[in-house]
Amino acid sequence: MAEWTECMNFGMAIAREASEVILEAFKAKKDVMLKSSPADLVTETDQRVEKMLISSIRARYPAHKFIGEESVAAGEKLELTEAPTWIIDPIDGTVNFVHRFPFVAISIAFAVNKQTEFGIVYSCVEDKMYWAQRGRGAFMNDVSLHASGQQDITKSLVVTEIGAERDDVALSTMTTNIMNLLKVPIQGIRAVGTAAVDMVLVATGGADAYYHIGMHCWDIAASALIVQESGGVVLDTDGTEFDMMSRKVIAASSMPVAKRIAQVVRAFPCARDDECPNGMDNDCHGISNGQCCQGI
Repeated sequence: MAEWTECMNFGMAIAREASEVILEAFKAKKDVMLKSSPADLVTETDQRVEKMLISSIRARYPAHKFIGEESVAAGEKLELTEAPTWIIDPIDGTVNFVHRFPFVAISIAFAVNKQTEFGIVYSCVEDKMYWAQRGRGAFMNDVSLHASGQQDITKSLVVTEIGAERDDVALSTMTTNIMNLLKVPIQGIRAVGTAAVDMVLVATGGADAYYHIGMHCWDIAASALIVQESGGVVLDTDGTEFDMMSRKVIAASSMPVAKRIAQVVRAFPCARDDECPNGMDNDCHGISNGQCCQGI
């Protein structure tokens, strides 16, 4: 719809504006706070950028709703309704940002009737704007993106992350998954440190698959559409239909590669995003002091 195209263009414009704040802070000393674990960080810049993005969008589209990583961490209810909703990760790759590792992204997805209409991932340091609109293809800046189409898992390069969960069950599951994939065998494993960029690498053809357990909807909602519009496949890690609230994802170059990964990897217990709506669900796996784990 033309209406959503205008929203998408506005989203890309404000992502570029917000990236100036991130790049200015990138080399500066940062005040770092912990969320769920020593690997789950938040900085003043995360909070500032999210407020900047939401205030800009709200001024233009006052009836729209929001799901923001830092807002949820602060206790706001996480709820995806039929209403137009912006799903925002102000800095995907906060650990990278803190350490000046040059893969830091702003991720913005836009859903209507619980269906993603467009996704934007801006890799700030690289100055790469990945975007897709439902039914209209995927792009990096102005270049059309196409997944590799690789059908053979043994010829695949796979991207994943260890993530923020550091309890014994999560660590054992994640390392066993990596070991089992390497035994398939696949050609290699990579980790960039930002789920959004990890996932769009599948859309570029630079990687053949990405999988992860424990991330959140704001990490992957935008990238999932970008992968799908590039001709790739997005599933749950059990091989069923992708659900952005499940906190489990496989993105792949083809269905055979996605299904083969689903046969190998296992998920550790992890509460759905919509079952942990205010970040304070004691059934959430990977909690610290009652705080729901918030991803990388």
